[in-house]
Amino acid sequence: MNWLDLTTASGASFLLIFAAEIGDKSQLVCMALAARYRALPVMLGSALAFVMLNTLAVVFGTTIANWLPEIYVFAAVAILFAAFGVHALRIEDNDSDVKVAIRSQGSILAGTFALITVAEFGDKTQLAVVALSSTSPPIAVWLGSTLALITTSALGVWAGRTILQRMPIAMLHRISGVIFISLAVFAAYKTYLAF
Repeated sequence: MNWLDLTTASGASFLLIFAAEIGDKSQLVCMALAARYRALPVMLGSALAFVMLNTLAVVFGTTIANWLPEIYVFAAVAILFAAFGVHALRIEDNDSDVKVAIRSQGSILAGTFALITVAEFGDKTQLAVVALSSTSPPIAVWLGSTLALITTSALGVWAGRTILQRMPIAMLHRISGVIFISLAVFAAYKTYLAF
């Protein structure tokens, strides 16, 4: 694996996860918490949650890739990405409502970490990281996806309201849907080649 392959896989992971996560519940959780509490602990709590969740997803994806024949991995990736793409294309603006409450007696950092972990565990972006890491260099997928999730959290904390006023969430979901479906087609083609 050369530097260009790693950079390409990392960039592709970043773009896919970034597009999928814009306007998703974890970003909205960050927005709600940052509106009520200090931004730094909210940002740190979400970053730590995403580091842990992506580490688990990459380990799981790599394990699956080592156990299953390549054709099954590519077929599963194609089906998952197609489902994520169709789901993203069907999301409406009013589907993104989120209610967040955190008790003041607990730590803001720990509360944010717990909320993000619960909100994202088994979410489409975590499953996408599992799928990507089963077909691409795991370290590149981890780096790209973790940076994407931290970036979307930062946007949610500091600039989310500005971005959401300029572009409807539904449009961002449609963009991520098109990306997922494109990747599903590519994975289906790889399945065909492995057959």
